[in-house]
Amino acid sequence: MAPEEVIKNFIDGEWRDCSSGKRIEVDDPSNGETVAVIAEAGPEEVHRAVAAADRVFRDRVLIDMHPYDRGRMLFRVADALEARSDEVAIINCIETGKALDLARGEVRTAVRYLRYYAGLADKLEGRSIPRGADLVDYTVRSPFGVSAQIVPWNGPLELTARSLACAIATGNSVVVKSPELAPLSGIELARACETAGLPAGAVNVLTGYGQTAGQALIDHPDVRHIVFTGSMATGRTVLKAAAERIVPCIMELGGKSAAVVYSDADLDAVVEAVRIGTYLNAGQNCNNLTRLLVERSIADETLERVKACVEGLSIGPGRENCDITPLISQKQREGVERACQMALSQGARLVTGGTALSERSGYFMAPTVFADVAPDSSLFQKEVFGPVLSVTAFDDPIKGIELANDTDQGLAAGVFTRNIDRALWSADRLWAGQVYVNGWYVGGVETPFGGVKQSGYGREKGQEA
Repeated sequence: MAPEEVIKNFIDGEWRDCSSGKRIEVDDPSNGETVAVIAEAGPEEVHRAVAAADRVFRDRVLIDMHPYDRGRMLFRVADALEARSDEVAIINCIETGKALDLARGEVRTAVRYLRYYAGLADKLEGRSIPRGADLVDYTVRSPFGVSAQIVPWNGPLELTARSLACAIATGNSVVVKSPELAPLSGIELARACETAGLPAGAVNVLTGYGQTAGQALIDHPDVRHIVFTGSMATGRTVLKAAAERIVPCIMELGGKSAAVVYSDADLDAVVEAVRIGTYLNAGQNCNNLTRLLVERSIADETLERVKACVEGLSIGPGRENCDITPLISQKQREGVERACQMALSQGARLVTGGTALSERSGYFMAPTVFADVAPDSSLFQKEVFGPVLSVTAFDDPIKGIELANDTDQGLAAGVFTRNIDRALWSADRLWAGQVYVNGWYVGGVETPFGGVKQSGYGREKGQEA
C-alpha cells in the first residue's frame, strides 16, 4: 500500500474523505517508517456515519430481515475476508508490528467470529410466560439501535470482527472507531462488508483520534449502545458520557493477570505459559500474564528457568516471526521504560532486560523479568502493557490466592498444579473473568470474555455477547 495514497473512511456504503482535509500517518513500528496515510475522521464524519446507521435501524432494514439472512450476510463477510487472508495478515503485521504468524492467526480468528455469530443469528429466541386465561405474555429480544464500537490497536481486526458480528447478527447497525495507530485492519473489514453486499449504512468504519472522533461518537444522541476496549482512564471518560444519556455499555478495561504456581506444578507448562502469556505481541495483550506468583519452595528454580527462556527469545520485526516484536509506538515504549525504572526505585530486583533496545530502529523493548516484586508496588498493581513480568514468592495457597486477587483489576488469572482438587479450589477463589488451568490463552471464540472489578463489565465472545 503506497503511503501517498489517502485511504478514506467507509460511511453509508461509500469511501469518503474527511471534510477537514486532515490526515493520519500510519507507521511500521519495526522501523518507524510511514506505510499509509488515512483521512482523519472528525465530528462531521461521525455525524454522517451515525445518521446512516440510525436510518438503517429506523427503517428496520436489518430488523425485518430474516435472522437466517442476517447470518448469511455475515458468512459472506467471512468469505470475503478469508479470500484475502494473506494480504490482510501482512497489513495487520506491518501496522501493529506483531509477528506475521500471529497476524495470520488474527485473520483466522476474525473469520471464526464472523461465522460463529452468523450461525447464531437465527437461534436467539424469546420465551412465553404462562399468565392464565385471557393473557398472552412473551419476551422478544430487541436490538439497541446504533452500536458505537471503539476498538484498540493491539488486535484491531479480531476485536472489530467480534463486536461487529454480534451487532449485525442481532439487527443492530454499527459505527466503528478504528484506532489511529492501527487503522488499516478495520478498513480491510469494511472492504469485506462492501464485497459481501451489506446494506449501505449498516456498517460504518471511521479512523480518528479519541478526543475528537471518539468523543463525538460517544456523545452522539443517536448512539444507543457502546462497546469499548481500552484503558481504565479512557473507559471512565466513556462511561461518564454514557451515563448522561443512560446508554448501555460493554467495557473491557485491561488487567493485571496473575498465575499462581504451586510446588507440584509442571514447570515446563509454566515456562511455556510465560513465553506465550507474557511476551506474545510484545506483551501488548489485555489478559496477558503479568504477575507470576510462585510457591517459595520452587521460586528459585522457576525463576532460573523463566530467565533462560526469556533470554533465549529472538528479537526483531514481526515479518520475520521473531518472538519479541516492537511495541506499537515510541510513546508506548517510553511508558514501559518508566514502569521498569519505577520498579527498580521501589525495590524490585531486575533479573533480565529492563531497557529499551535503542540500537535497533523501531520501538523495541528488551523482554524483562523482575523478581522480589512487592505487593504494594506499582509493577505489581498497575498494567504496563509491554514485555515485562513480575515474580513474587508466597508461602501457602491462601496467601497465593490473596496476592492474585490483590489488585483493582480482574480480567484473567491462572493456576498451575498437578492436583485437580487444588486447581478447582483455586479457580473458584480467583477473582477474574477467566481462569486458566495449566496454560494461558486457552479460552476460545466460544468462551465468554470480560472482567470484574475495574477490568470492566459485560461479556464479549461466546453466546453471552
